[in-house]
Amino acid sequence: MVSAIRDTINASLPDGYVEGMAYGMIGWSVPLERSGDTYNGQPLGLVALASQKSYVALYLNSVYADPPTEAWFRHRYAASGKALNMGKSCVRYRRFDEIPLDVIGETIARADIDEFASLFAATRGSARKTRRASA
Repeated sequence: MVSAIRDTINASLPDGYVEGMAYGMIGWSVPLERSGDTYNGQPLGLVALASQKSYVALYLNSVYADPPTEAWFRHRYAASGKALNMGKSCVRYRRFDEIPLDVIGETIARADIDEFASLFAATRGSARKTRRASA
């Protein structure tokens, strides 16, 4: 199951992202040279894949960080006929037949690296303004 999802991500991944390990999971991220400094000094993660005790977890940060992308994802997922088991960014799968690999591939392919890094930068800037205003 993990290898099929990983293969789908790698086949759909736009240029510029790098694959590696982060927090004990396979992850794909924007290199720091491209994204600039991050709040924790770690590369900006687009997606991560982990095998948990009773399910496989797919963390989709492009879906989590962008409401229009989340709306598209939920609509496209529903159209696949598969049941969505999702938290904020984590989609959970217990069986291989629950996975709409085409939807995962489309979601990853939509994540242009420059747009994703800009989304992060804009979000980071608004968080700083909020912290300053409340201080």
